[in-house]
Amino acid sequence: MAVTLTESAAQRVRTMLAKRGHGLGLRVATKVSGCTGFAYVVDYADQIEDDDQVFESFDIKVMVDAKSLKNIDGMEIDYVKESLLNEGFDFRNPNVKDMCGCGESFSV
Repeated sequence: MAVTLTESAAQRVRTMLAKRGHGLGLRVATKVSGCTGFAYVVDYADQIEDDDQVFESFDIKVMVDAKSLKNIDGMEIDYVKESLLNEGFDFRNPNVKDMCGCGESFSV
């Protein structure tokens, strides 16, 4: 079981944590949302919760709660910058069976 970051994503998290001035790493979760079932939730992680699984990529910790892990196990997170106005995390989740038309939600 694992959720990993590409080197580009790890560098982005490192930069954002440095600007913020504190934090242990990145928290990734899923929530019920959208027309197909789930959406990703990404935030800073300031502590490790009791039900968290902790993964590490390029010296950046990724915390995932046990409930979310079943939806995103094996996922790789990349950070892409396509233009000055279009940049962000790209979720490569092998568990996705379907996505909504706008790409905001998915089903497993």
